[in-house]
Amino acid sequence: MTAWKKVTISDVADEVTVGHVGPMASEYVDKGIPFLRSLNIEPFNIKCDGVKFITPSFHKRLQKSSLRPGDVVIVRTGKPGTCAVIPDWLLEANCSDVVIVRCNERVRPRFLCYVVNSVAGHHISSHIVGAVQQHFNVGSARTLDFLLPSIEGQDAILAILGALDDKIDLNRRTNETLEAMARALFRDWFVDFGPTRAKMVGQTPYLAPEIWELFPDRLDDEGKPEGWHYRTLGTLCERMIGGLWGEEEKTPKSSSEFICLRGVDLQHLKETGMCPHAPKRWGNINAIQKRLIQPNEFLIASSGAGPCGRSLWLGKYTQNIAISTPVIFSNFVKKFTTSEESIACYIEFIISNMHRSGEIQSFINGTSVPNLDDDALLKTHTILDPGIEIIRKFFEFIVSVLDTKMSKESRSLAQLRDLLLPKLMSGEIRIRDAEKMVEDAL
Repeated sequence: MTAWKKVTISDVADEVTVGHVGPMASEYVDKGIPFLRSLNIEPFNIKCDGVKFITPSFHKRLQKSSLRPGDVVIVRTGKPGTCAVIPDWLLEANCSDVVIVRCNERVRPRFLCYVVNSVAGHHISSHIVGAVQQHFNVGSARTLDFLLPSIEGQDAILAILGALDDKIDLNRRTNETLEAMARALFRDWFVDFGPTRAKMVGQTPYLAPEIWELFPDRLDDEGKPEGWHYRTLGTLCERMIGGLWGEEEKTPKSSSEFICLRGVDLQHLKETGMCPHAPKRWGNINAIQKRLIQPNEFLIASSGAGPCGRSLWLGKYTQNIAISTPVIFSNFVKKFTTSEESIACYIEFIISNMHRSGEIQSFINGTSVPNLDDDALLKTHTILDPGIEIIRKFFEFIVSVLDTKMSKESRSLAQLRDLLLPKLMSGEIRIRDAEKMVEDAL
């Protein structure tokens, strides 16, 4: 501990500034300079999904908020304090709604990122301002203090935490590959009608015989497999009870703790099998029981500029989030139920495909605050019903592909990382002991 010094971010930064502040909707273009917003910043990671672009000329006008590799970015609103380092591959970018820190030679950017994502939580929560839209300002960022070891000590700590994060990232990329395989199967069976088209030209079967024989031999006059039918979405599922936010603190009437899934949590849970940022709340046990998510149900984000229209079938994630705290959904998420788990899985793939293609936008109203017209979605949108046998075979395949231990392992590794973070950052645990714990986990 003698080599550790208490410093502030101002002590170890060449510059602390803030991202662009001002209206942006009219400045976005299809291609150009990446423009990061708070939803693109996750703990330790820059997320490209949903990234916007601006013109090079507008980028030059916003030099104060331009980004370069090695910059540490801290979210100001939404999830204040969420922190990541701009990676080497993002050579040129701009941003809004973040604090930008350019480190000097005293601190590694990634070390500062770990500090902000872990031990700085109390400082950030006590410096959040604003009643409706809470934010963390640049002045508070400059005064954030922490214990700083030597560069050699930082590198030793980063090697330990980096080993965990590298494995978590590998698992994430593996899960993305498996998800891509599942989406490819959905498209082949239910969009391109691959097995039926293959039968029509006498192609060698590429599925197991018991699955291959379920597909029709020809397309009908509508261009779909013979015997398959179009039905409105509402004939296969129904909207259930609304969401619940609960209370921020325990009260006599709200004595049960739960995790509340928001729209922004659905995609994170789908990608990683974890929901670390979903808020913990308190509520009445009876109200919570009504809103627990069952395997034959799926969720759709019903409000918000980023998440609106995103969907999640929780069935395959149940074991990955099997924690002591119940998981329910907020008022900005709608829950739908079906007669069995296989149908919930199938319909969620349909909704996800609609989101990726942009088709879901025809059921979203509002500009400043988009809202899903789920009533119109249920009553007017038609989906293809191939019959329960094929749906069940699709479900079996999806479960076999996605039923891996990757997400569960990542959750365990993330828990170990979060356990070690404050202890390593404060010098409470020795490097040698932490290395042994990580070695045993990997």
